[in-house]
Amino acid sequence: MTEHPEELPLRGITVVSIEQAVAAPFATRQLADLGARVIKVERPGGGDFARRYDTTVHGESSYFVWLNRSKESVTLDLKSDSGRVILEQLLAKADVFVQNLAPGAAARMGLGAKDLAERFPSLIPCSVSGYGTSGPWANRKAYDLLVQCQTGLVSLTGNEHGSARVGISIADIAAGMYAYSGILTALFTRATTGVARAVEVSLFEALAEWVSQPAYYTRYGGTQPPRTGTQHATIAPYGAYTAADGKDVLLTVQNEREWAALCEQFLRRSELVGDKRFATTSDRVAHRAELNAILAARFTELSSKEAMKLLDQAGIANAGVNDIEDFLAHPVLEARGRWRDVRIPGGATVPALVPPADLGGVSPRLGAVPAAGEHTDSILGGLGYTSAAIDRLRAEHVI
Repeated sequence: MTEHPEELPLRGITVVSIEQAVAAPFATRQLADLGARVIKVERPGGGDFARRYDTTVHGESSYFVWLNRSKESVTLDLKSDSGRVILEQLLAKADVFVQNLAPGAAARMGLGAKDLAERFPSLIPCSVSGYGTSGPWANRKAYDLLVQCQTGLVSLTGNEHGSARVGISIADIAAGMYAYSGILTALFTRATTGVARAVEVSLFEALAEWVSQPAYYTRYGGTQPPRTGTQHATIAPYGAYTAADGKDVLLTVQNEREWAALCEQFLRRSELVGDKRFATTSDRVAHRAELNAILAARFTELSSKEAMKLLDQAGIANAGVNDIEDFLAHPVLEARGRWRDVRIPGGATVPALVPPADLGGVSPRLGAVPAAGEHTDSILGGLGYTSAAIDRLRAEHVI
């Protein structure tokens, strides 16, 4: 946690979020990292269903621990009149409202952008949906892998033996990032013009932006980039090769100067520099199989460490193909102090990564991950509810 919380750039901003799973919590966690007060509204009796995705982090979900530090959790039954009254009281004091409810649910609850603008003109509403709040798929459910499929991303991943999903929740992450940047833009707009503008992000359109390059390639090239495993579809050589010790090393050549250096200093075959099969990037892609055979043969003569040392000397970008254990022990993260301890429900602490965008003179907040409803009493107390009133709401299962 920062030594000077009053210096966090979003201090004084209050965010109310009816959120679950990944996309919306990822956006609001980043706001919390920068000092915003994030009030996470959860269901009584269980809360965000991402809490139960797994139990690997000292009994807590790895997803939930990642996405929900520094937040306050309040449980509310939003189907009850009393629960809706409390939500309205929270929104009246909020700067931002984020929701990723099921298709159409926000509008039915009077929580759509237009309805909120009438009741809370200074509130910035942010909707995170699957395919947008309008259009032919507005009422269609969307989850990360479904969106990976719909954008064509799955057809680009994998290898000649078949397609594969991206190994992280990439559609959710993309949408969360755009929601975060959209909210920051809306806060800036409100501060400079006084106008509170709504933010809308869909998983589909967020990931659609990320597949724009292969989309251009396909539209104007007549065929989509092939699945090439760790190889690059449109650049060669760019991929992983197995060294004599069985470890994979990835290298990439970006221009003709690097190609010459690879031939002369790594492959030790200077005659290849002038070989017409490999003269340009397009030529090397067209003759990828022949090029890969040459590189693969050279790698069988070297250990992974020897190969990387020679590539470094030649000025060729390269990296060992890490597994997650390798990543966790990465010397860059350790040397740059990117791990900080965060408390999780039950009292244990786990290492968490500092947000990747460093702001000069600002240390981000990495507060505790809340238990479901952990802050319900304090939040309601802040709204003026007495202990007796809170006990009554709990007896009525509103909280």
